[in-house]
Amino acid sequence: MNKFQIAQELLQEHYKNNIVINLSPCNGYRSRVEFGYKNNFYTMYDLDGDIVYLDRFNVARPSISTIMPLLLSNINKSPILKDKLFQVNFRTNNENRILTSMIYHKKLDREIKDEAIILSNKLHIDINLRSRKDIFSTGDKLLKDKLKNRNINLYQTDQSFYQPNHFHMPKMVQKASDFIKEPKDLLELYCGSGTFTLPLARIFRNVIATENNRQSIKCLNKSINEHSIKNVFHFRLSAEEVADALEGRIFKRMGKTNIKDFNFSHILVDPPRSGLTEDVINLLNKFQNIIYISCNQHTYARDLDLLNNFTISDIEFFDQFPNTDHLEIVSLLTKK
Repeated sequence: MNKFQIAQELLQEHYKNNIVINLSPCNGYRSRVEFGYKNNFYTMYDLDGDIVYLDRFNVARPSISTIMPLLLSNINKSPILKDKLFQVNFRTNNENRILTSMIYHKKLDREIKDEAIILSNKLHIDINLRSRKDIFSTGDKLLKDKLKNRNINLYQTDQSFYQPNHFHMPKMVQKASDFIKEPKDLLELYCGSGTFTLPLARIFRNVIATENNRQSIKCLNKSINEHSIKNVFHFRLSAEEVADALEGRIFKRMGKTNIKDFNFSHILVDPPRSGLTEDVINLLNKFQNIIYISCNQHTYARDLDLLNNFTISDIEFFDQFPNTDHLEIVSLLTKK
């Protein structure tokens, strides 16, 4: 039984119709990848926990897989760059710009910074050098991306979450947008750098977007300022703190904004694989419409059992990671 059948079986008590499955190419789809570095190779671990040595990775976008052996060769030729290097990460955008992070178990001195600048210019990539409590960047530390067909600029750092599947990300945003009927205000939890926030701000009167990751909030703030968006109010709050705010707790981080002044027609949640906490479940029960984006069909089904006052109005599967057990779900839940 494949993961789509397993997911449909998990949800059969909640949704009787056939669920649309959005497939992805098996190669060339990942916009961000992370590797160890050992014995002059990039490293990963297979399903048995055994180390795998490689110099390129065809699952990554072509811009990444092409640059990987070139970067590796230059690292291996430089005693300065390879010394105490233990991790190399890559991210790319729609224009195939590369942000590479090289992470070290040593201090970043002038010598290694100069080597990084030379390599950055040679390969036409941005390089972040990282070590404990220190960072040096040959660029501005941010990678700019454009949301396809929406004229929206999104930003990411090398430490912020960003949707990894190049093909599915715009389709997921479109699906979430298609859900919206009779919009008023939107409350969004786990907003990240604004992948859903910014497009949905064009549909809703106002959006309160919350996220606990400082790097993600920094990226969202840059997009908001760049586009002069006036109807998005974003705060560094955990989902549990949002629940407290709705109960009347005052957070200095929210300034003069009173969450009770908004008239929410929808709430959007995009939690980690662990799913929703009890506090968030209790919060969601106060809303009429929930846009639930899940990266784990098992915790999604568990949460649906707890949200027993809701029914699935619309749902689609997105195969974010082909040939794995992982599955992305984009759904609209409506109170019965």
